[in-house]
Amino acid sequence: MLDSETKVVETPEDHADELRLWLRLLTCTTLIEGEVRGRLRQRFDVTLPRFDLMAQLDKAPDGMTLSDVSKRMMVSNGNVTGLVERLVESGHLDRRTSETDRRVQVIRLTKLGRAEFRRMAAEHETWIADLFAELSPKDVRELMRLLAKTKASAQKSAARRRP
Repeated sequence: MLDSETKVVETPEDHADELRLWLRLLTCTTLIEGEVRGRLRQRFDVTLPRFDLMAQLDKAPDGMTLSDVSKRMMVSNGNVTGLVERLVESGHLDRRTSETDRRVQVIRLTKLGRAEFRRMAAEHETWIADLFAELSPKDVRELMRLLAKTKASAQKSAARRRP
């Protein structure tokens, strides 16, 4: 199966450098994300969204509101609600009503949830290091610099487009 980048390489005259760059970034992201998803599923029987939710909560020992989690994960409240329900049922999350606003739910990792997440996170870090093992520390720094520049360019373009 050919990825988008490979198809573009076969007919480079049809594509601007910026388009080829975008497709290379997309290909890398898709490849890495797919590998992480597969390893999480195989090793821990956990989905990437569940891992991401637990990662957000691990940074907030006092918990977070569903709305704050949604913003940080860049997904809808509805998507978070389903994940939360399953993690509460499995004993990984605790849900309580906010002391300051009875309409708001605050969620946090349970002791079990925190322990299991940290075990997964340690392996996840090893996987990421393995995926980038062919890059030297200098390569990583340069790529980080260029990606920061890319992010700033995309943000400026998006800001110019907004009324």
